[in-house]
Amino acid sequence: MLHVNAFLFGCGHHSAAWRQPGSPVERLGDIAYWEELARTAERGCLDAVFFADGHSVLDPGSGSWWFLEPLTALSAMARATRHVGLVSTVSTTFFTPFHAARMLASLDHISGGRIGWNVVTSMFDAEARNHGMASLPGHSERYERAEEFVQTALALWDSWDADALVLDRTGLWADPAKVRAVRHAGEHFLVDGPLTVPRSPQGRPVLFQAGSSDPGRDLAARHAEGIYAVAYDDDAATAYASDLRRRAEAAGRDADSLVVMPGLVTYVGSTVAEARQKKAELDALLPVEESLAQLSLFTGQDCSDWELDAPVPELPPLAEFAGPQGRYETILRIVRKDSPTVRELLGTLAAGGGHCTMLGTPESIADEIERWYRAGAADGFNLMPPSYPDGLEDFVDLVIPVLQRRGLFRTSYDGASTLRELLAQ
Repeated sequence: MLHVNAFLFGCGHHSAAWRQPGSPVERLGDIAYWEELARTAERGCLDAVFFADGHSVLDPGSGSWWFLEPLTALSAMARATRHVGLVSTVSTTFFTPFHAARMLASLDHISGGRIGWNVVTSMFDAEARNHGMASLPGHSERYERAEEFVQTALALWDSWDADALVLDRTGLWADPAKVRAVRHAGEHFLVDGPLTVPRSPQGRPVLFQAGSSDPGRDLAARHAEGIYAVAYDDDAATAYASDLRRRAEAAGRDADSLVVMPGLVTYVGSTVAEARQKKAELDALLPVEESLAQLSLFTGQDCSDWELDAPVPELPPLAEFAGPQGRYETILRIVRKDSPTVRELLGTLAAGGGHCTMLGTPESIADEIERWYRAGAADGFNLMPPSYPDGLEDFVDLVIPVLQRRGLFRTSYDGASTLRELLAQ
């Protein structure tokens, strides 16, 4: 079966989504809004909903990246749903293993075994300065810390046997022989343990990872069960998935146990023209000068006088680009694959950056999803609707039924009571 998570993010993944007249921007601090999104995902039998997280305010004027703290929000969403998985980012740079393990185990209990942890090392110095650091540690140090963090959290979750609780009212609450200290003394952490939370329904929350660098891929290959990937086309996705599976085998794991889920932005319409119109309406809300300035940074070109509704001018080949090559390579892929106008390119970058974008009818989008799946480019997708709630509703109510009729997606949650069991289907 395909696997689909819904990546919950403000008013949507298009940076201008909050500007729409009917956007839910006034409700971002209302937990009922997030509960409704989770219930929509559950209506579609999706595997999980997913929160990213950040620890700094980038630009208050350009829209809300963050609002509610995600673990707090998930505790409420766990009570508003029964089946859908609940995944949150937790930074190994800013938390401690005991703190993270305790919160995630608690949520696994509260949700009945539906919690996942997206392991990240964080990105910005501005975040570090909110946690007592002048700047982020170096890239290699962050990943060394992340490895130790994950190993320590796993040891804490394993510090209670599944049958440790005795609950004998005559005098024995838990069997001391089945509750063990961790006594971890490493380069970054000193943790005695055991965890204060007895073993949760899943034992260990499901681990996700989204690293694209070599250290990030190695961390994912050693520990992750779900992988969030960035790939604009199926060739890039296939290469990424193959590399991750090779690394997993080298780490002694079953390569087929990894669930690789590239990001997916969808515009769904009853016709292709209607889907294009939905994208065009969002793209028209982008602040043009700001968007062109950002494109100039991405391409190393002066884009300020580019005509918005003309084709993207010819760009230098990757070998001649001196800046960060990952984003530039993605832009070249978008131009080569879609032949967009400048305005369309700005809109594509504004909605998911370099993630795959599918635009069309429910049937044509299902066709493309099935093609990726059967080619081995993806085990599923991390859905990134350009606008909420309508983008998620369109996918759940229009695309999911097509995939179900083709036998590619579950029609109920029967047979799976935990997130790990859903991912194993």
